[in-house]
Amino acid sequence: MAVLALALEGLAIFGLILFVVLWLMHFMSIIYTRLHLNKKATDKQPYSKLPGVSLLKPLKGVDPNLINNLETFFELDYPKSALLYDEVYLYWSQRAVILLCSALCIYKMKKWKLQSGGKKVGINPKINNLMPGYEVAKYDLIWICDSGIRVTPDTLTDMANQMTEKVGLVHGLPYVADRQGFAATLEQVYFGTSHPRSYISANLTGFKCVTGMSCLMRKDVLDQAGGLIAFAQYIAEDYFMAKAIADRWAKLRINMLPATIICEPISECFVASLVIGWAAHHVFRWDIMVFFMCHCLAWFIFDYIQLRGVQGGALCFSKLDYAVAWFIRESMTIYIFLSALWDPTISWRTGRYRLRCGGTAEEILDV
Repeated sequence: MAVLALALEGLAIFGLILFVVLWLMHFMSIIYTRLHLNKKATDKQPYSKLPGVSLLKPLKGVDPNLINNLETFFELDYPKSALLYDEVYLYWSQRAVILLCSALCIYKMKKWKLQSGGKKVGINPKINNLMPGYEVAKYDLIWICDSGIRVTPDTLTDMANQMTEKVGLVHGLPYVADRQGFAATLEQVYFGTSHPRSYISANLTGFKCVTGMSCLMRKDVLDQAGGLIAFAQYIAEDYFMAKAIADRWAKLRINMLPATIICEPISECFVASLVIGWAAHHVFRWDIMVFFMCHCLAWFIFDYIQLRGVQGGALCFSKLDYAVAWFIRESMTIYIFLSALWDPTISWRTGRYRLRCGGTAEEILDV
């Protein structure tokens, strides 16, 4: 009985600590978003002295928004940049190649070129496709940016201004462009609430939490860590690149960081509210269900504030749409997490892979 009582006390203390940690994450991400996102930088390098950047753009075969996304890169306001497109082996459709070449001609970007094919150096198809462009990149800064990314004219300028002497890597916080349909609303709610809260609070407290969708890094530092080829064994190459540079994302995160098997589910609203509600009942004798409902409501409101901050203005959908999307997203998290634990295989680009603990992977070959 004494052991059980001690265990319950420990669980109650854990629940109270969890409450403090999660709400610190809420406040840190909201405050940071309000102070830094959608703000124009005041301490900028002179335009003419911005460093040269080699942009590696891994493309994929079927992408209906490809040209619209690429157009935003043609309009970047930057003095020195070279763009190296990469074609995904032979999976490109002829129409996509024609559209790409037409866009290059329209914008008369003679210094930008299409680097066809890839170089098989490991398990990661993105690294394989980037290798030819990486080997001929001439500038000190490398910007790896996925084909699905849209940018504003000052995106690269802002990232380069963050690249001080003490910084080896700058990455952008991914978000979703305004689109029609409830699926787009659901996606936008995720990328504007849970995702930035985790990423921003982690980075503010010193944890390596990087997304490889848009990442600017120093080529010499990456070369010292073995270059791109050193990360070809990993599926989540962005995390391990950041880890290597600092030292000199649900399936991927589980295999990269086994501790997330415990940490990730209890950081979600409904599970956290139950755990903290039980702790509040055990310590303060508060009603669990009343606390659960109040805690979820507060979380819902703070997520809306976070979303508005990331959006930088009015949302393109109603508060009712937000409420429905938020509830669906929060209800699905445990199912998605358990599915990731049950089946550690993923389909990515043109292949299927089985993830191992530590972030490495093996390709599943059909026989």
